[in-house]
Amino acid sequence: MPAAPAYRRLNVEERRSQLLEAALSLFAHRPPEDVSLDDVAEAAGVSRPLVYRYFPGGKQQLYEAALRSAAEELELCFDEPPEGPLPDRLSRALNRYLAFVDEHDAGFSALLQGGSVVETSRTTAIVDRVRRTAAEHILSHLGVEKPGPRLRMTVRMWITAVEAASLIWLDEEKDPPVDELRDWLVEQFMAVLMVTAGRDPQTAAVVRDALGTDTGTDTGH
Repeated sequence: MPAAPAYRRLNVEERRSQLLEAALSLFAHRPPEDVSLDDVAEAAGVSRPLVYRYFPGGKQQLYEAALRSAAEELELCFDEPPEGPLPDRLSRALNRYLAFVDEHDAGFSALLQGGSVVETSRTTAIVDRVRRTAAEHILSHLGVEKPGPRLRMTVRMWITAVEAASLIWLDEEKDPPVDELRDWLVEQFMAVLMVTAGRDPQTAAVVRDALGTDTGTDTGH
């Protein structure tokens, strides 16, 4: 009979990460208001007082920390090396983003879209930071340091569309297949860029440089 593995005491960071992982797992499948500290303690295999030791602010503090952890993971999704064609870069970024959505399933809304009784200005700010960071990464891929209002709005609108499509995808029991959803979202971005290029010289220049496409835009428009 094999010997039982030796017990290893976790250091502070390891224990905190364990508790956050347990909390994220619960929040991923249930609304935050339906998750108690007892639930987190049970999922992590620790006592409730230990959870309080690391999160003395109770469930609100734990929820915000879990949300921040999820947000940091999502922010990394769009951190793609500037190599290869733009559609390929977006596809790789969306692969990571949609994998996160798929993993967290029904809890994606509770984690990132608000609507919870524990939502505060701080949790809203955490979610907004994800959107801003995604926009910055995309503008970087477009080679734009100072985007004008039309280009900036185009990018932000697409990020909102990606979030909305992800939620609808979950509601539709993950149909269409994730690869088809990813390709469709990339095609949407290319399409809205072209539409904006017809009205905005800066976006037209971006399309020519990033995609090698001449929109025929009259820069005196």
